[in-house]
Amino acid sequence: MKLFPFGHATHPQWQMAAGLVLAQVRAQMALHGYASSPTLGILYITDHYANDAQDILDHLGAELPEITDWSGTVGVGIASSNVEYFDEPALAVMLCELPTDQYRVFSGVAPLGLGFEPHTALVHADASTPDVAELIAEMAGRTATGYLFGGLSASRTQAVQFAVGGNGNIRGHGAAGGVFRGGLSGVAFGEGITLVSRVTQGCQPVAPQRLITAAQGNVITGLDGEPALDVLLRDTHISLDEPEQAMSALRATLVGLVEPGADAVARTGNFGADVVVRHIIGLDPGRRGVAVADQVETGMRMAFCQRNSVAARADLVRICAEIREELEPQEMTLPVAAALASNDAQAAPSPERRIAGAIYVSCAGRGGPHFGGPSAELQIVRRALGDVPLVGFFAGGEIARNHLYGYTGVLTVFC
Repeated sequence: MKLFPFGHATHPQWQMAAGLVLAQVRAQMALHGYASSPTLGILYITDHYANDAQDILDHLGAELPEITDWSGTVGVGIASSNVEYFDEPALAVMLCELPTDQYRVFSGVAPLGLGFEPHTALVHADASTPDVAELIAEMAGRTATGYLFGGLSASRTQAVQFAVGGNGNIRGHGAAGGVFRGGLSGVAFGEGITLVSRVTQGCQPVAPQRLITAAQGNVITGLDGEPALDVLLRDTHISLDEPEQAMSALRATLVGLVEPGADAVARTGNFGADVVVRHIIGLDPGRRGVAVADQVETGMRMAFCQRNSVAARADLVRICAEIREELEPQEMTLPVAAALASNDAQAAPSPERRIAGAIYVSCAGRGGPHFGGPSAELQIVRRALGDVPLVGFFAGGEIARNHLYGYTGVLTVFC
């Protein structure tokens, strides 16, 4: 599989940004080693361009008529190789050369039909859609592997999604132009498309893991047989006798939940991929309970946690290293081995690495500022994974497998 052409740009006028992106992808399509006949375009825009989404899609479709399928969405920020665009007008495009019988674009008005068996899927979803978590789980259940990756659209204006298939419109869209609001959309991939995906957590446990022994709805009332509120105050060293300090500490405290039998802690001591982090949304003094932003059941495990930039950085490097380890061949030439050992980013696109492109979806609460500076998160990815084609966006929630996460990053590579 050849490298996917990609481009990114910022400009107050979307036409100028699109022109810069088109110049980049066209130049790469003419280079040896890059795909020259892509058919699937991945498009991400910041919310500054949300009101112009249809015009942007129409323009790119006209300028790139060979791209018959499009998928994407809007974020409060977008990402590409080594760069993040936050609070500025920007767009990023990646053109994928994949067998056309191995993927299908879908949306709420044109769902996947019979005759195509999805193994994995890139999913974009609207957070305002009722029961969006259940829809994500249902979609995962329709894939052979149960694995989804993607995220929730994030916008201060319109939460738009892009979904165009085949002849310019997916059959069933009617007069729709490929820009949608609400529901789910994305790309389902067949068995012939090989993906490697990892979840990186942004929070670190600050107390021992606990067993939920009593719960009702979204209120945890018992932990290890004790009143949950008492355990929270003891584990986090919070005193309700000092209300102002207690409120500040509670706002910084989150809950990491994990289903029974799932992996709660990774080998690094941080949260494992099965942990979903949720906010504490209230205390129930009458029942000595703790209310969280999700449904909870007895038998689940949890741990109180906090966002931690050092742990997030280490975990991001870890997942990139795991992906590299899985993709690198058992035997390689001496120059390639030496380049990789020296962390030479320019060696990354070599055929031995077998990475055609990558999609990175990160939480809107992460990004460079959380990691120490502008574009710091994507610079970590580039240093650890290499200089591979990459696009992504900063989401209102991240999707991996059948879970809806928060404060995480989901890195997926095509190989």
